[in-house]
Formats: sequence, structure tokens, C-alpha cells
Amino acid sequence: MRLMTFNLRFATPVDGPNEWEYRKELVVEIIMAHGPHLLGTQEGTVPQLEYLAANLTNYLPLIGHRTVDRTCQYPTIFYRKDLLQVSRSGEFWLSETPSVHRSKSWDSAFPRMVTYGLFQEQGRDLWFWFADTHLDHISAQARLQGARMIREYFFTRQQPLILAGDFNEPPESPVYRQFLGNGSPLQDSWRALHPPEMESTSQHTFDGCARGSRIDWILLSPPFKVKEAFMVTDNQNGRYPSDHFPYAVEVEY
Repeated sequence: MRLMTFNLRFATPVDGPNEWEYRKELVVEIIMAHGPHLLGTQEGTVPQLEYLAANLTNYLPLIGHRTVDRTCQYPTIFYRKDLLQVSRSGEFWLSETPSVHRSKSWDSAFPRMVTYGLFQEQGRDLWFWFADTHLDHISAQARLQGARMIREYFFTRQQPLILAGDFNEPPESPVYRQFLGNGSPLQDSWRALHPPEMESTSQHTFDGCARGSRIDWILLSPPFKVKEAFMVTDNQNGRYPSDHFPYAVEVEY
């Protein structure tokens, strides 16, 4: 089963030649070329998400539970409708009032949320959670408290978990330890195949020149075993689909 997390970079004219209108077709092309069964996107505005829903063949956005607000950027799950079925879905805001629309706490710069579904691959017996999130880029306290909320919600559940997203912190950070510390069932899919000295980065400035840290992760619990994990550096004559590299993982179970 193939997985991908992809920070799309929100649509803004500030990006000039890298604005969404000039790269949206490349985004679709790269997703289709790698064919993830499950895709978690971040920073998508409603028009961006509508474009992906209309152009990603055989994919559905998991938004039946969502009251769409066109002022929001949403982490959003897309899944292969021919390969997966979903029995439950939902989302909550990472705040002290998680059911309140667009709520934020702990000096978060923006409202943040986690969205999730309970999936089963066709022909398999296992049901598992796939969750997608985007933690705040300014407030360390908001990132930590958001991570704790996600951990408390999913770690008590019986089904396995795959957690994808942009966590805005590097490996070994407080958020990383919150998800992967003592007693956690989760594994860092990158570290499953690469030792700490072979770290990567998932950010660049639309030029493919790596900067910063590996802040885009896919974490997973047993029985999922990582077969392949890589940053997707595909580009079209030097044009990149985002200022983040998509991160792709293949698992078996």
C-alpha cells in the first residue's frame, strides 16, 4: 500500500511564477505518477481542494463530515475509491474547544485541525485509521498541545494508526518525542529505513534546493512495515509542485 503526505502550499499571488495556477497541473501529474492509495494534503484552500477532487482520477476527498468554509485551509485526505473503503470519518480543531469551528489556543498563529478516516483495503480484513494534520508554524506550545490531543485521541483505539502531515518540527523535537516516546506504538517511516545520520529535508523555496529540516512525516503502528520511503523530487524543467517535497512511503502488512 502506497502513502503520501504533501504540503500543497496555499494559493497566493505572492508566489508570482510559482502561484497555484501555474503548478496545479504538475501537482496532479506527480500525485498520479506515484499513485498513493492514501494521500494527506496540507494548506489546501477550498478552490485547490476542489481542483484536486475534479482532476485526481479514481480519488475521492474524505470530506463528508466537513462543513466547508471557504476561508479555511484544510488538511485533507484523498483516497483511492477503487482500492479502499471507509466506514467512519471526522475531524477536530487542535484547541481547547475542539468542536468549535476555526478555534485556536496556545498562541497558535492559525486554526489547526486533524482529519481522519477508518479505512479497509479491498480484499483485506484489517481496518485502520489514517489521520492527517498540520501543526502550527509559530507556537511551539500549540504544536505540543496539538500533538498531545492527537495522541490521546488515537492511542486509546484498538485499530492500527497511520499519521501523516506537516508537523513543523524536526526529528527528536518535543512533538516527535510526544508521538514516538516510550510506550508509543508508532514508528517513523523514514527512520525505519534510514539511520539518523542519513536525515533528509522536506522543504525548499520552489527551487529544489533543500533547506531546513524533515518536518513532513508519516508515522505508523504495527502491523505496517516500511518497504520504501523517499522524498519526491520530481519536477518539470526546474518547476516544482510546491515549496515542500511530497513524502512517499510504501508499506506491507
